[in-house]
Amino acid sequence: MLRNLALCALLLGGPGALAQQPYPQKPIRYVVPFPAGGIADIFARIIGARLGERWGQPVVVENRAGAGGNIGADIVAKSAPDGYTLLMGSIGTQAVNVSLFRDMPYDAAKDFTAIALVLEAESLLALHPSVAAGTPAELIALARAQPGKLAYGSAGVGTASHLAGELFKSMARVDITHVPYKGNVPAITDLLAGQTQMVFATMPTVLPHVKAGKLKGIAVLGKNRLPAAPEFPAMSETLPGFEVNNWIGTFGPAGLAPEITARLHAEILAVMRTPEVQQRLLGEGARFTPMTPEQFAGFVSSETAKWGKLIREVGIRAD
Repeated sequence: MLRNLALCALLLGGPGALAQQPYPQKPIRYVVPFPAGGIADIFARIIGARLGERWGQPVVVENRAGAGGNIGADIVAKSAPDGYTLLMGSIGTQAVNVSLFRDMPYDAAKDFTAIALVLEAESLLALHPSVAAGTPAELIALARAQPGKLAYGSAGVGTASHLAGELFKSMARVDITHVPYKGNVPAITDLLAGQTQMVFATMPTVLPHVKAGKLKGIAVLGKNRLPAAPEFPAMSETLPGFEVNNWIGTFGPAGLAPEITARLHAEILAVMRTPEVQQRLLGEGARFTPMTPEQFAGFVSSETAKWGKLIREVGIRAD
């Protein structure tokens, strides 16, 4: 009797039918809450293409930028938790914006299911050649001797490059001036022209200028030295506990079924471990650290607490 009822439900497409079908059965929407061309967009397309090949279902990347990523993230937060709408979230959308914006359209802690950390993008503190410092310690001494006279450019208020500068100010106990730009590129352009003295920027945007001798790289901002560029010390060697990682990861809406979360997690990790993707990470100055969904959720929570504390102390607002 029960077998007949189940068969009827499947044939009629009833509520139990979808549960009996393997995931995925239709195209997947992968929302990137930033413009095309950035690291979140690049890796969403890499992952989406590989998953599409493995599953035989297209993964369509959709760029929905605006409000520091809040517009795109909100779309996913309010989507059905069926695995067909995913988010390439970031440190901003998932951990920082809650403290930056007075009115958030979603609750980053409650409205998402953490699936997989995709990468952590390494950053570098670079100086204009005219700055008389070659190490973090020398820069700190110079900044203390000239309070308010050194300026750093950032990709905008609340971005990882801005937060890195504020963390440096707080931990080094120095007074340096923040100059926000609309992205890393214009910030670096003005640095090259000597309009500012330093920038805390992702490796791909600033390292070519360092290699060309147009800027001085003095420290990476992650916890440890970067194997691909061991000549740069980690800022934590001078300021213990200093760590800034501009990370991205995949999320679904809250309530995503554990079996779908597990499958997405396993498939994304498989893509990230492929030799070609590992080589791409190396070229981008980024790294992949495998985490379970539970570990990833804990990581996001710790990042939210860390940056929320700094933002409140400094009084940063994006609106």
